[in-house]
Amino acid sequence: MPSGPERITYGPDPSQWVDLHVPAGEGRGLVVVIHGGFWKARYGADYGAPLAEDLAARGWSAANVEYRRVGNGGGFPETLDDVHAAIGAVAAHARGPVVTLGHSAGGHLATWAGARTRFGRWANGPALTHVVSQAGVLDLRSALADRLGDGAATAFLGDPDEAAYEQADPLAQVPLDVPVWAVHARDDDTVPFSQAEAYVAAATAAGAEARLVEVTGGHFGVIDTDSDAWAACVRVLDTIG
Repeated sequence: MPSGPERITYGPDPSQWVDLHVPAGEGRGLVVVIHGGFWKARYGADYGAPLAEDLAARGWSAANVEYRRVGNGGGFPETLDDVHAAIGAVAAHARGPVVTLGHSAGGHLATWAGARTRFGRWANGPALTHVVSQAGVLDLRSALADRLGDGAATAFLGDPDEAAYEQADPLAQVPLDVPVWAVHARDDDTVPFSQAEAYVAAATAAGAEARLVEVTGGHFGVIDTDSDAWAACVRVLDTIG
């Protein structure tokens, strides 16, 4: 059985930590789990803990990331700084693939992380090998226009200019150099299925490797470890390591 998590801090703020779950045996690679909650401070890494525990039981090293959010020092670009730093803090524990897996706003952050080293602010850091977005917010322009999460994207980005979209919006960053799976339920009433559709269409048109994995279970099925939607995420990871 995997051991209990090791807490790694990557900065002085109380929200700058990662719980690293290490499997018994050699391990299949590292999955960096990034929780959602529309980038808001009231939602924390407890949403990611069951996923990390399940992945460790399946032979993955799994890093459950906490980060500053809107309301406790986060937002653009500080939240992105934290995700970048957290990946750097745990990448040395990887033996094999380095995968980001994130839900909702965490799906945005997981996919953003695949492009982050293009930008000077986040240039020095380990590269990813794969990205799995779970009901991710992958089109920030549409998220702002549609006021997803009661205007959560506006609270996260502020009043964005073109440079902000270039640095923060996954749809503006296609094509990535790594494969992306967008796992999303058509019956999701929180983040529309069209977010995944638009991203995968744009990414594949740009020559990237991106796949849409349609599941059921609404917005939260993908983070319920007893669900068919989570099983679909596991099958994706099984193709990686």
